[in-house]
Amino acid sequence: MQRRHFLAGTATMIAAQAWKPSVVAASSNPQAAGTSPAASQQRALPPMALGLLVKPAEGPEAVFSRVKEMGFSNCFLSLDGYIGKFSPAVVSQILGLLDKYQLVATSAEVVGPGKLEWDFLGGPSTIGIVPPSSRAARIDALKQTSDFARQLGIPHLQTHCGFIPENPRDPLYEPTVLAIRELAKHCAGNGQEFLMETGQETPTTMFRAIKDVDQPNLGVGLDTANLILYGKANPVDALDIIGPYVKSIHAKDGKWPTDPMKLGEEVLIGSGIVDFTQVFAKLHKLGYTGAVTIERETSGPQQIEDVKQEKLYLEAILAKIQQPA
Repeated sequence: MQRRHFLAGTATMIAAQAWKPSVVAASSNPQAAGTSPAASQQRALPPMALGLLVKPAEGPEAVFSRVKEMGFSNCFLSLDGYIGKFSPAVVSQILGLLDKYQLVATSAEVVGPGKLEWDFLGGPSTIGIVPPSSRAARIDALKQTSDFARQLGIPHLQTHCGFIPENPRDPLYEPTVLAIRELAKHCAGNGQEFLMETGQETPTTMFRAIKDVDQPNLGVGLDTANLILYGKANPVDALDIIGPYVKSIHAKDGKWPTDPMKLGEEVLIGSGIVDFTQVFAKLHKLGYTGAVTIERETSGPQQIEDVKQEKLYLEAILAKIQQPA
């Protein structure tokens, strides 16, 4: 792939910072947005409002009621359970529940279909849109999800793009860039930003891909733990490289990998390596105003108790960060 000059990358950064999802712009002006259910569900959130990652397909009523009961105002929708089953009935159901519980859906994500191995051995050939064997199916699923999210008034579509090659001359690099560009353009047509979730690639590789894709609505979904779990970077330092592109945050904690075949351990927020005070302070300085989504990878009653504890921990940090100078 012919490398772009630095000035072109700089122009892209400026455009990315200026570009705003149209569903958000519309929701800030009710008269412009009209009275559609999708427009009305996008209520204004305070800067860095805490939210929760949820999977509605596991039982929509129970999922959204739990989000409300736990004191959250917003949620990030993991929608793999709906791939191939997006329908007007599902749109109506989710819109009705978001309205019932007065919740804002901030982002939508899918990572399938197909086999996924979350480790260093099988991950490179199964995760994201880098592997050629699953690329077309995942592009299709992401486009379906973008179209579905548009009907819900959701401004962001997010996914793991995969182990993007460090070497830009790797034969997998250019097709991956082209696939990301195709998805970013599709999302732009739906008034959305397309976000690359951190994890499998270094911040420098992600930044290079952003420059090469060269689309103003392409951004970063910062998962604070994934950078550590994959041994790629410390999230505090990563913000020096990709900070201006961050449009979404998964608040999660973890430890460095000590087995070269396995990811590091995801742990309760506050017991791992992530320095959330520094991460939030840097993002606040950069002008980040989006949601902060808690993602805890335990399940059942333990997950609920963990999230309650994590919510209190993060609320205390955010209160200090956002105090007037």
